[in-house]
Amino acid sequence: MTDRPVALITGASRGIGAATAEELARRGYDVSLMARSADALRQVARKAKQVGGEALVIPGDLFDLDHAQQAIEDTVQRFGRIDALINNAAWRDIVTMRTITLESWERTIRTSLTAPAFMARWAAVHMEKRGKGVILNVSSIQSERVSGIAPAYIAAKGALDSLTSELAALYGSRGIRVLALNPGAIDTEMSGDYESSDGLSLTQKLRKNSLDMIPLGRWGQTGEMARTIAMLISDDASYITGTTIVADGGYTTQLNPYSLKHLMFPGEFRQ
Repeated sequence: MTDRPVALITGASRGIGAATAEELARRGYDVSLMARSADALRQVARKAKQVGGEALVIPGDLFDLDHAQQAIEDTVQRFGRIDALINNAAWRDIVTMRTITLESWERTIRTSLTAPAFMARWAAVHMEKRGKGVILNVSSIQSERVSGIAPAYIAAKGALDSLTSELAALYGSRGIRVLALNPGAIDTEMSGDYESSDGLSLTQKLRKNSLDMIPLGRWGQTGEMARTIAMLISDDASYITGTTIVADGGYTTQLNPYSLKHLMFPGEFRQ
């Protein structure tokens, strides 16, 4: 068994997952990396090794729950332990409830909710033996701020927040903390695929509109989310469980856009 803590990260090939893998390796973790792209995972693994961590690459699709369960066992077999499970992977289509297919709905729910739930169950079996562990679910502010264009994703994230509290109640007496991180507008590939009905990109318009609502005046970076995750799974957050931590630059607290505030008080708010 390794003396280093071990984290299993889903959706580790890019975005928040990849940044988290590198950050945790830098902080003394060995990491087990899951995603569909083996090539992308190997690149993340190389970066993790460059900063001092060992990395296990487990390519595959979380829609396959047998694969998901085997990933837990492979991690424990390789490293002898699992200290943190980062349920970061997600799937969604941009579509309304009027037109979403059953296939799209079920893939989203299975990847974004069912797989995290059962991976938590399987990881907790090993965590309970050691009397310690952390399960962190990467959710979204969209669990509460809806858009009308991603029904299955919204439903999955809302349920994931509730599941976080449920699992914390179950596993807390065994020394396992369970919590959720709700990022806001973050610079990732997943936030860049919004299109108009005729196929034109709406990403820049989306960014402009969202920036008008964010007190910090910018989108978050994946490295910021990675550092937040690293803190939350560390002993520095040892009394935090059963809750969601919002990391959105203040987005969800806003009622009026800053362009309107500026019109009212030009000297006090940005345009």
